Amino acid sequence: MNLELNNKHVLVCGSTAGIGKATAIALANEGAIITLIARNEEKLKTTLSELPQQRDHNYIVADFSNPIELKEKVKVFINENHGFHILINNTGGPAGGPVFSADIEEFEKAFTQHLKCNHVLAQTLVPFMKDEGFGRIINVISTSVKQPLDGLGVSNTIRGAVANWSKTLANELGSFGITVNNVLPGATSTERLSEIIKNKSNKTGKSIEESANAMKNTIPAKRFAKPEELADAITFLASKRASYINGINLPVDGGRTKSL
Repeated sequence: MNLELNNKHVLVCGSTAGIGKATAIALANEGAIITLIARNEEKLKTTLSELPQQRDHNYIVADFSNPIELKEKVKVFINENHGFHILINNTGGPAGGPVFSADIEEFEKAFTQHLKCNHVLAQTLVPFMKDEGFGRIINVISTSVKQPLDGLGVSNTIRGAVANWSKTLANELGSFGITVNNVLPGATSTERLSEIIKNKSNKTGKSIEESANAMKNTIPAKRFAKPEELADAITFLASKRASYINGINLPVDGGRTKSL
């Protein structure tokens, strides 16, 4: 299937590891021109070197704790280079813990890094998408927007806010040829999952392996996802082939989520 992504400009957030990095590589392999964005320049350079080199890929160094600075850096890049057809919003999740004991600062930090930054990036990129008559905004969130996950109180709260922001945006932008969709990863083999398993191990006294196997047993597929499997779903939603898919939450979780 030709996904018609050749020479589409893509901004991929959180693109130096895990799902973000796998997505950048997958889109580049389909002919897209990638701009990576993250806060660690050395990791950005390493990831950049792993992309297919026949195209002019690039990167932006930015910290998602400061939405205003993030917006300005992206605006400068666009003015000096090009606009973007596709935005992949992807940011590491908040620390785990019960929602009742969470400090207010934890909510504020997560709200800033996720919803505020998603919003300023969308505002900055959408004018070009409207001019092109083509745009894709894909938010990498969590299956917790369908079924809250135990021990991830702040994450559950903020992910739900992002999902509702996304659905509202999809309704507002659909007539311009711009789709807005959410990909909901389940348990995926990333540094984030390793931290969650370690925390469970510490709380229960079980070994890392036992804790991991217990998680796998809650998944019908009986395994964790590879980041590349999430990247494949994201890449399809970014393509012209997905032009009539808009405003959805797509779980990629091996069947773990109990709800439809």
